[in-house]
Amino acid sequence: MSAPSAATELLHSQIADADTQWSLGTFGGIAEFSRDPDEKVSLTQSATGASAVTARGGIAIDLPDACRPFAFETITRSAWSQRVALCLPADRCAMNRREALTELGPDHAALKPQHRDSILFDLGLSALQADLCVRIDDPDTATQLRNFCGRSLFDPANPAMGVLLKTNPHRVFISRIGRIEVYQPIPSPSGKSPDGPHTHILPKLLNSGRTHAATEPIPDGWIPCAHFYPGHPVRDEGCPKSFDARRHDTFQRMIARFGDSASLALKRRVANAIETGEPPSAFPIQQQRNHRASVRIALRQLRAAGIFSPVLQSWLVTFDPAAVDEGAEDETLLQHTG
Repeated sequence: MSAPSAATELLHSQIADADTQWSLGTFGGIAEFSRDPDEKVSLTQSATGASAVTARGGIAIDLPDACRPFAFETITRSAWSQRVALCLPADRCAMNRREALTELGPDHAALKPQHRDSILFDLGLSALQADLCVRIDDPDTATQLRNFCGRSLFDPANPAMGVLLKTNPHRVFISRIGRIEVYQPIPSPSGKSPDGPHTHILPKLLNSGRTHAATEPIPDGWIPCAHFYPGHPVRDEGCPKSFDARRHDTFQRMIARFGDSASLALKRRVANAIETGEPPSAFPIQQQRNHRASVRIALRQLRAAGIFSPVLQSWLVTFDPAAVDEGAEDETLLQHTG
């Protein structure tokens, strides 16, 4: 069965875009994939999927008919985030939920042929929508890990974690719609994650049992099995940049096709009200959390786009006072670095 064409076209375009970053996993256990614009990459497409593989890692996604892309924005400290969650129904997303280190055998689905005889071990972290695994190509390391199978990875008496940190195996995170593989070394506990593909495993967050952050407005009954993050209009690698209208317009079209139409309509009402000089006191706003966030995001986007007016400032002071001073700090930074 083929995935809906609009979702497949979206997947194809984003896999091919070096500005788009990806993640796959669960709350507290995430693999991330990104690549540099000039980095050598092998790109493939199929009727329902796409993949990208570099020397540092890879991603492969194959969309079942049940997969629904959901595009949304959330508030950050002084700007906003944007992402698309690739969701499955809650009753169709579950992986194996193993609770102990488990040998799975050769990784026949590995993205590179030379890795398909290497041995997969499920870390046993019991996540709902993803199996968090490592892949071992060294027979001696595989033999060591076999001795620790059937035990929790976080058991203080289990030496498995020490073996993994010492040997730096590939990390392979798998969901019902695909996988991300990370070939770069695991940083030391006090070290910084490398640029490009890497993983995060945070036991306290995993123990919460959540499938995603509470700030993500995922529709009820759906579970995110991967995310992608198109190039941001005002941020690059976490640093502020001048407003990129093309990036902004591209994501607004994604929201219009795959997101919450009510949120987009509310943002447009805010923009129209400010354009016509309407004061914030005349604007009725519902008290739902997502509605308030949509208003704040609309205001921040107008300011980022270069709309400077007493009316906009009045709206910011009314609906988003915390961002007013922070926005000034960002503008000062841009003046000194642009």
